[in-house]
Amino acid sequence: MALRETVMITGASSGIGVELARLFAADGSDLVLVARRADRLAEIAEELKGRFGTAPTVMPADLTDYEARTALVNQLQKSGARIDVLVNDAGFGARGAVAELSAERQLEMIELNIAALVHLTTLFLPGMKERGQGGILNVASTAAFQAGPFMAVYYASKAFVLHFTEALAAELRDTPLSVTCLAPGPTRTEFASTAAVERTRLFSAGVMDAETVARAGYRGFRRKRLIVIPGLKNKALALTVRLVPRAFTRRVVEWMNT
Repeated sequence: MALRETVMITGASSGIGVELARLFAADGSDLVLVARRADRLAEIAEELKGRFGTAPTVMPADLTDYEARTALVNQLQKSGARIDVLVNDAGFGARGAVAELSAERQLEMIELNIAALVHLTTLFLPGMKERGQGGILNVASTAAFQAGPFMAVYYASKAFVLHFTEALAAELRDTPLSVTCLAPGPTRTEFASTAAVERTRLFSAGVMDAETVARAGYRGFRRKRLIVIPGLKNKALALTVRLVPRAFTRRVVEWMNT
């Protein structure tokens, strides 16, 4: 790396986000950790300082709020900090029919999974291009490859993340920047309990641990791979949905989500 990089990780308080923080810290990167839970971020910062000698900047924020995102970026700019690598990991899902889940919950999902990701990307990307260093690591899901009855908004939001990342990579093809979409399958994190999917057939079929998923994403980003799908089963499923009728895929996913 030409310069000591600064990496901003959203959703850094648990799961894949905290595992990515550990990997970047081990690589000697300076970290900016963002999530809603200030106490949890403080604990992680202390751990990383003890293990790797780094002193992460902790920035508690609710990224579903446009004003909170703007204030966060303004605070970074005032401090003179630059962001070389942006890891958009923050996101959540919710199981239930569109007609049954509250409009507020579904719109919050869109705001965090899509709007926050695009907002932060557009604010930090120009500086990355100017410096010719760093890149974007977006966390999607194997949900991105098909429609998801009873988790319709979540699946659609991750399809957006996948397609947005692919388009971004094409736009940045002639730059040194790395653009990667990490698309894991079911993973052992707080996501399952938040989304109420712990007892679904999807999660009963087996899950990966967050450390393994994060390591695959980290390595893929460093190697400038566009799409990273951890696990042979997940790779096979992502390929299979391209080969079978979409109506059949929808029925299977509906069954898995119940």
